[in-house]
Amino acid sequence: MDFERPLGSVIQGSLSQGLEVRLHPDVLVEDMRVGKFLVVQGVRAHFFCMLTDVSLGTSSERIMINPPLPTDDFLQAVLGGGSTYGTLELAPMLMLVIYPEKSQVYFNGGNRNGNQKKSQSTANLASFEAQTSAEIQLMPVKTIPSHFSQVFEASDRDFSLVFGREDDPTRRNFAVGKPIDMDIPVCLDLDRLVERSNGIFGKSGTGKSFLTRLLLSGIIRKDAAVNLIFDMHSEYGWEAMAEGKQVNTVKGLRQLFPDRVELWTIDPESTKRRGVRDARELYLSYNQIEVEDIGLVQRELNLSEASIDSANILRSEFGKSWITELLSMSNEDIQIFCDEKRGHKGSIMSLQRKLLRLDNLKYMQTKNTNNYIDEIMESLDAGKHVIIEFGSQSNILSYMLAANMITRRIHHSYVRKADKFLSSKNPSDRPQPLVITIEEAHRFLDPAVVRSTIFGTIAREMRKYFVTLLVVDQRPSGIDAEVMSQIGTRITALLNDDKDIDSIFTGVSGGHNLRSVLAKLDSKQQALVLGHGVPMPVVIQTRSYDQTFYKEIGDVDWRYVSDQDLFEAASAALDDIGF
Repeated sequence: MDFERPLGSVIQGSLSQGLEVRLHPDVLVEDMRVGKFLVVQGVRAHFFCMLTDVSLGTSSERIMINPPLPTDDFLQAVLGGGSTYGTLELAPMLMLVIYPEKSQVYFNGGNRNGNQKKSQSTANLASFEAQTSAEIQLMPVKTIPSHFSQVFEASDRDFSLVFGREDDPTRRNFAVGKPIDMDIPVCLDLDRLVERSNGIFGKSGTGKSFLTRLLLSGIIRKDAAVNLIFDMHSEYGWEAMAEGKQVNTVKGLRQLFPDRVELWTIDPESTKRRGVRDARELYLSYNQIEVEDIGLVQRELNLSEASIDSANILRSEFGKSWITELLSMSNEDIQIFCDEKRGHKGSIMSLQRKLLRLDNLKYMQTKNTNNYIDEIMESLDAGKHVIIEFGSQSNILSYMLAANMITRRIHHSYVRKADKFLSSKNPSDRPQPLVITIEEAHRFLDPAVVRSTIFGTIAREMRKYFVTLLVVDQRPSGIDAEVMSQIGTRITALLNDDKDIDSIFTGVSGGHNLRSVLAKLDSKQQALVLGHGVPMPVVIQTRSYDQTFYKEIGDVDWRYVSDQDLFEAASAALDDIGF
């Protein structure tokens, strides 16, 4: 691709609606795809833009009424580029201001007209290889380029200028993919990423799990934060099935980072059947359940508001053992309790009957001898990344109850640590940022319950207490609008539902220009990245999660070994020992 060849000229536009560009006659409109990264060369600024729409235009209605015949190549050639032409809609995202009296900014070793002359003051910008992205000041778009400004396809250096490089020593950059039709990494700034809660969205089958593994691998490799992952479908800790027609598996985080990742399970039998031998068992007890935890699964347990009120009465009377006491009550005991505490017998009996479902949860005990949550917090404090597998206990009731119980206690611990740090101002007291990953996030962040759950609190607090969320969901429209507006970085695969698409752009300036981009993504290995972790929205071909990635990112030197090679190696080892 010739990056020095202009693609078209700006013919009209506005700051709010974007720019309209007319393609030059020698540019094929079919080469212009929604989501491409283009650069407009203005008089005093370069504008980094995303292509949001492509259309065809004509100079006369007569051409549309009486188009040339398919066999009339001559007339089509005469009309092409003049009377018929292609137009682009661009959304300006960033600008780099140029002051002509002081310097000029050149790309690709010269300016975009091929002039190699440059002033001494711009030598550093021209030799971009020698500098880091931290030295370049990109600004929000406050104006637009003038008429007939030339549009160019972005070069490798333009991408490095905007998104940085993974080997930049001044930042924790992580390459999450590549631009469409280009072979250059697009990096996330992980330090900015973990400052806020983030989301990975996409309809079923678009690769949300693979995107989540990529992002978590980057956070672990770059030590940007410590992770607590509630692995609902046992996809992140150990081997999981790869998507596709062929039966294949991909490595889990425990295999990539054996010394830095701990695997816990609430279903030991299921975990052992999958070949995992060193997972730690996790159990919770009735005396650790608060009314808040029951309120979160109110819908799953089919509890009424009166039952929740009764739970509060029981909690006030019996303290932490309120569930144990309730489950042991006879009808006469309930009647006596209601007479003394003015409770409603029907509500308490209904609550008792429905809480009996908790006996079916394998990880639930009457009383724990060990405080497993404290052990998890000790691991997190030591810098270990914790993955909690659910195995056969992956139903919504089991998942939501356990995740809420554990998260609430860990959040309380981080609140105390943050308060201590604010008081002492001692850097050694500063908590390491914690990222909590939850799947089926709309269940936790539904507008009906978000105000009373710990996950809603964390999402609204952002990084006040050094705890943020990574939400993974296929129905973002089910997440409370206020919470969605606080989601810092959104990595979104294909979505079809208009409500889901609208929710992705909640709180995003100029989001209406990006709707068409999101709707035109491929169903596999493509995503729109926008928000706090990237300087501007960009469409990427996501990084492959394969053997090459294992070697680049993991602690273990993974390499592929065929069954035949494995058999021969085992036979040679047995021969060596005389077996």
